[in-house]
Amino acid sequence: MMQIELNSHNKEEYPPMHTTEHIVNRTMINLFGCGRAFEAHIERKKSKLDYRLDHCPTDDEVARLERTVNEVISQNLDVTTEFITQAEAQSRFDLTRLPDDASDTVRVVKVGDYDECLCIGLHVGNTAEIGRFKIISHDWDADTKRWRLRFKLE
Repeated sequence: MMQIELNSHNKEEYPPMHTTEHIVNRTMINLFGCGRAFEAHIERKKSKLDYRLDHCPTDDEVARLERTVNEVISQNLDVTTEFITQAEAQSRFDLTRLPDDASDTVRVVKVGDYDECLCIGLHVGNTAEIGRFKIISHDWDADTKRWRLRFKLE
């Protein structure tokens, strides 16, 4: 049996919130065609994600984001992991955010068939464990084209 060796991890994420980050990222990609958040601060009480967008989302777009994320959560999707080599990952993922000393083995976290990404953090086993996603606030920086989203789980 292959021995899996991953880099050490110094964070202790709150699994429901961290798994929600994955769902929000995929929903942002689907709705806005942007990349995953370039900056994230994930905490138990509230979290924030920063995205590069070409415009400030409208109230309707923000409502659609919230609604879509909650629809995905309500599907009670299993959250699973897969271990692959970096060579295998190259055709499926952007590896630019991997640390220079990343292990050859990487972990893929899948939220049902909705999202998959490389991640070493803690996650729930099923989206039924998350609760309801609620956008608290958001703001737009026109100079940097940064949209910051703040959210919590209820």
